[in-house]
Amino acid sequence: MQVASLIDGAWRDGGDLIPVLDKFNLTNAYDLPAATASDVTNSIDAAVAYIPPPPPERAACLRRAADLIAERRDAIRAAMVLEAGFPLKDADGEINRALATLRLSAEEATRISGEMVPFDGAIQGRIGFTMRVPVGVVVAITPFNAPLNTPCHKVGPALAAGNALILKPSEKTPGPAAYLGQALLDAGFPPDAVQVVQGGPDVAQALLADPRPAFYAFTGSTRVGAAIHAAVGLRRTQMELGSIASTIVLADADIDAAAQKCAGASFRKAGQVCTSIQTLYVAQEVHDAFLDRYVTAAKTLRAGDPLDPATDVGPMISETAAEQVEGMLEGADIILGGTRDAAVISPTIIARPSERYLTQEAFGPVAAVIPVADVGEAVARVNATPYGLATGLFTQDITTAFDAARQLDVGGVHINETSSSRVDLMPYGGVKESGFGQEGPRYAIREMTEERLVTVSGLS
Repeated sequence: MQVASLIDGAWRDGGDLIPVLDKFNLTNAYDLPAATASDVTNSIDAAVAYIPPPPPERAACLRRAADLIAERRDAIRAAMVLEAGFPLKDADGEINRALATLRLSAEEATRISGEMVPFDGAIQGRIGFTMRVPVGVVVAITPFNAPLNTPCHKVGPALAAGNALILKPSEKTPGPAAYLGQALLDAGFPPDAVQVVQGGPDVAQALLADPRPAFYAFTGSTRVGAAIHAAVGLRRTQMELGSIASTIVLADADIDAAAQKCAGASFRKAGQVCTSIQTLYVAQEVHDAFLDRYVTAAKTLRAGDPLDPATDVGPMISETAAEQVEGMLEGADIILGGTRDAAVISPTIIARPSERYLTQEAFGPVAAVIPVADVGEAVARVNATPYGLATGLFTQDITTAFDAARQLDVGGVHINETSSSRVDLMPYGGVKESGFGQEGPRYAIREMTEERLVTVSGLS
């Protein structure tokens, strides 16, 4: 299948060419034709004209789209391995989650409802209720690190809610979004329901400049998110932005289980996950024991060619990104790893990280293990960062766990799980510079609909 812009049911390939790299070999895989200014305008023209079918039909189309993606798994997996550098197991995990997200969105399409307003408490002879209505045109701008499931978390709820959807995926990983767009059309959505516009920042700017879209859903850096939020004025946005995700391990934790879970959560997708563990705060009493088990678990992970079924950690999205992560290791004590081969960084565990590491998002396969005196110190250190997406906490003390859950200034607290323990049906979002609004199909539909009040008077 060609990778280009999908506008009003037709593939467009007339714009400037953007090289898409094989992320492991760092060679040019193919050239992506970017959407032109007229392509962007035409995509919005089509979306504005969309009239949604009834909810059961939208749900059926989403289910069929999931089935089609499952049938086309091999091609989509190959695109992710090539464009994102995902090991085969990460690519399969991404596809499985995307199927779940679309199917969850289908279920929620038939459950959208408002609530009764208790007028009897204030006035007689009047009733009222709310209904939820589509916002209109939703623009989704998505990143490279989850090139199928993150688009599904925006596309699925938007279409389930009755909105038209314009998707602008990362120009580094455009293929999975093209497959998604084709699957949605093949599943029965009309051509004006789904648009995929390919390209770089100039295409995103054109989508922001047009006054007709009503809602912008963005996943990416805090810097870019702030610029998008400022550009769209009073129009609504949902932002999933940067993070320095932490996990806390207390003295009474199951150290073996914590170490195994933390190893997976630190290095999956080469650490390029918003909730990947960047800092581990470990109680002083068990620091050495935990570190020993954590290093042992990390040593079993193999870095290298993503096409090798034995590979656990593939390349980062670019050699430049890998060099930036490498630079963040300066001054730290390297306990494990720390080596780089082109865009591949081996799983890396450090101690005594620099101030830069503690205050900036690393977004790579590196984690710092830091001893703390108690849970209070750990909570304070998590809250001291400008971000607040998710935190894991390992403890057997339920009182301590709930106290910490109240005190941690983050969007999600996961007890006896890591920071990176997202399940696609749950509400997912951050606070502070990690953004606002929530994903998860049920919760995203609430974001992408407006509440309308209806009252009726003259009743006896």
